[in-house]
Amino acid sequence: MGKLEKWIYLKATDATAEELQSPKDEQAANASANFVRLLIARTGSKISDRLANPKTTLAWLLQTVGAPAVFVGLIVPIRESGSLLPQILLSNYLKRFKRRKFAWTLGAGLQGLAMLGCALVGLSLEGTAAGLSILGLVILFSLARGISSLSAKDVLGKSLPKDKRGQLTGYAGSASGLIAIAAAALLFLDRGNSDSTLAYAGFLTAAALIWWWAGSLNLRVIEPEGESEKLPLTKGLHGQLSLLREDRAFRDFLIVRGLAIGSGLSTPYLISLAHERLGGAAYWLGAFIIAEGLAAMLSGPIWGRMADRSSRFTLRIAMLLVALLLGAVIAYVTVLEAGSMDSLCFPLALFLNGLAHAGVRVGRKTHLVNLSGGNKRTDYVAVGNTLIGVLLIVAGLLTGLIALLSIQWTLALFMLAAATGAAYGKKLKA
Repeated sequence: MGKLEKWIYLKATDATAEELQSPKDEQAANASANFVRLLIARTGSKISDRLANPKTTLAWLLQTVGAPAVFVGLIVPIRESGSLLPQILLSNYLKRFKRRKFAWTLGAGLQGLAMLGCALVGLSLEGTAAGLSILGLVILFSLARGISSLSAKDVLGKSLPKDKRGQLTGYAGSASGLIAIAAAALLFLDRGNSDSTLAYAGFLTAAALIWWWAGSLNLRVIEPEGESEKLPLTKGLHGQLSLLREDRAFRDFLIVRGLAIGSGLSTPYLISLAHERLGGAAYWLGAFIIAEGLAAMLSGPIWGRMADRSSRFTLRIAMLLVALLLGAVIAYVTVLEAGSMDSLCFPLALFLNGLAHAGVRVGRKTHLVNLSGGNKRTDYVAVGNTLIGVLLIVAGLLTGLIALLSIQWTLALFMLAAATGAAYGKKLKA
């Protein structure tokens, strides 16, 4: 596979043949093989994320099995915060190992197991029992996702040169979007099967199998040895938390990342508006997955190259797009009653939101990986993710309460946060 890996690497990145012929270090020597293996593994993970997305597939499934509305409101904050909160503790254990690709594989395996469980619940339970069971499995899924997230950026930073990392993230998002479109087209075309849980269970089962395959491929990445450190828990936590006081570049990044959470948390509210105005037919779920997948497919490589040139600019422009989109949605649903235009406008809104969210994700991931290396990068990921997890819980509760009064007010809060973040992003390290 060596020649094929080199060919894909040269075509997908701005690398030259001279770089492959005369590598300057171990990282450069293995760059082509690692790029392709990481690309396929991360693409597989992103495909599974799209097929089993709590914001769309699981939210739609909960409504189909008759689970109380409270579970729909809880599922996204729990999924996000559950993967982030434990990372500051997990990182102190993970730092004992010089190679950490096994952690990503373990997380992928457990995520697949959790989604297979959700598929079985959808086929066998209803109402509150189904809601509680899916919520419990999402907690397991979130913890597993945290294990993978904590190791992913460290493995990426050690395995690929700095100017290739954003491109890998972008291409993985693009490829996963294409495959998710093909899968979602089955729901969209089956316009008469509006209440079947079999299609949703099939999506979740496919996601589980792909996660297991991606995890096995990840073990083939040639990961150089990195730093290892074994500290008492209290000492390790003290050193990590001191970053918030001493590292201004990291602190500014966290402020911008916190203000950007609306790019993801706004999606369930957009889905709720669409469900309310369009109805609950399964083909609309297919249309929304296609819209988000198309956005990722078209924008991924563009965002990736932009992020390799300037992750700061990428973050700022993506957050500005979020603010403009949410403002447009608020104006649309406030001024116009439900009508035929909804069938065009809501898929378009999900497409544009997916495009902007892809830019936020690529920009922030690339920026964080590039801020530092070694165990300090692991500390950045752990501290940042844990604090964002806390913020997600607070934001989820606050916006959930506001949404009881008006979904538009919730979207307005996310809009203001994104606009503020786009302005504050000027402070980020270039």
